[in-house]
This record gives sequence, structure tokens and C-alpha cells, in this order.
Amino acid sequence: MNIQEYFARISYDGSHKDADLQTLTAIFQHHIQAIPFENLSMHCGETIELDLQSIYNKIVRKKRGGWCLESNYLLFWALQEIGYDVCILGGNCYDPAEKAYTAHINHILLKVEIKGSSYIVDAGFGGAYQAWQPVMLISGKDQPQIPGIFRFREDNGIWYFEKVKRKHYIPKESDPPTDATDMGNIRKLYSFTLKPRHIDDFQELNTYLQVSPDNILRKKSICTLQTTEGIYALVGWTFTEMKYNYMEDTDLLQITTLTDEEVEKTLKEKFNIVLENKLVPVNVRGLPPNIVDMI
Repeated sequence: MNIQEYFARISYDGSHKDADLQTLTAIFQHHIQAIPFENLSMHCGETIELDLQSIYNKIVRKKRGGWCLESNYLLFWALQEIGYDVCILGGNCYDPAEKAYTAHINHILLKVEIKGSSYIVDAGFGGAYQAWQPVMLISGKDQPQIPGIFRFREDNGIWYFEKVKRKHYIPKESDPPTDATDMGNIRKLYSFTLKPRHIDDFQELNTYLQVSPDNILRKKSICTLQTTEGIYALVGWTFTEMKYNYMEDTDLLQITTLTDEEVEKTLKEKFNIVLENKLVPVNVRGLPPNIVDMI
């Protein structure tokens, strides 16, 4: 593994001499616009190994994406190589159906210290809730970004991450979203503490997510990628393109239902992914999160 090969994978040719916020932001943005959030391995008969060499080979050399455990662990390695003071944290995602945070840790995120300030760096949430910049760890402050306004709330040592949602404009020629529900203006994302974690703390989760039949990632094949304007998202056979702030406080959603052949073509053309094994698309309807919420 070498950092220059990683930089080539994310098309980053800037400086990395200084482990400062400007460099961190640039590398982070290149990472999320080059590496899709995806769970396709589990839908084409592949096992996801949570070790750095396997992740590096998959994402950097085979030009695949990965889910939060893979993408954020790769980013953790890269930031350490550059010289950042970075540690792994564990998160509990919010389940809109249950209206509660999960009881057990099911997300990985990173905390970076720069000149006395802490920033949360998370390249693995995917979709419309993916921040485009490191988010300063400060409670109660609105932090506007192109995808929307993000904020943290802290209560008794537990931090809560949320995003202010925008309205969606869906052209008449688009397929209507099938599972749409209105969850209000604030979308709770996950909670976490500042207790440092090790990647081994997530090995059991990595196995569980691949084998549990009730897990949402087993019931939906997902591939999302941040673009310069918004997001591409492929959930099962449904391809969605979102453009942020198409109109004031409104994002444009264009939704298309694909055939199996079009799924393969879309993965190559929109996500730069060519799979080694045949994908079996999955999208069990009526499950949270719905298609609009998923992206």
C-alpha cells in the first residue's frame, strides 16, 4: 500500500505537506466523489473482509467502493500516513421506523484534531446525509454546507449528529418514489461518544451485516456517489440523480427504473464500477429507509 496510489484513485494531485484543515477538506471531498458508498459485494456472492490490505485492494486497485467500515477505515489509514492526529469512533445510527437510535454500535466515523479543534470526518454515511466537509465538533452550532445544514448536539457525553432537510422537486416524467414518507424538517443521523475505538471492535458488526436476514443492507443493493452537484444513487433497480439547491431550499430529484442490463451499464457509466461477479439487485419495498430517505 502506498499513499500516492490512493491519491491517484481519488484523483488528488494537491499538496499534503501540511496536515491542516484545508488539505483535509480537499482530500475528503476527492474521496467521497471518487469512492462510492456501496454494499454490492454481499449481493454478488463476495465476502467483505475488514482488514486494511483487503480494503485497499478492493477500493484502490479494483476501483470499487465500500460501506462505512471499509471507506472510513481506508480514509483513517490515509490520514495517518499524511500525519493527521486521527482516531476511530463508533456510532449508533438513528432508525426512523423505530424513532430511536440503535442499541448497539453500527457505524464507524473518524475524529481529527487540528490546532486544538476537533472535526468529525465521515466518508461512509452515503446518500443525501453525507457531509461534504469535515464538521467541527461543537454543540448547537448550525454548519451550512452544499448538501444542507449539519449540526451536533451534546448531552451528558453523548453527541448527536443531524441534518436539516430540504424540499424535493420531482419532475413529472420521473418515476414517483415508492416508499416516501414525511419525517419532518430535521433528520437525525447517529449518536456517538468520544471513546476511541479500534477496527477490531467492528469485526463482529462486519460479519453480522453480511449474514443477518433482517439487516437493511441485505434487503437493498445500494450504490451511492457524491457528485460535484449532488448525488447519484442506485437502490435495487431504481436510479436517482439529485441536484442540490436546484431551486431555493429545494433539491431536484430525477428517478428512473432500470432493467438488469441498464443496472450494469449504470454502475459502469455513473459509478465507474465493473463487478467481477454477477450482481443480483435487491430492493424489498416498504422498508425503512425509503428510497428518498435512503439517498
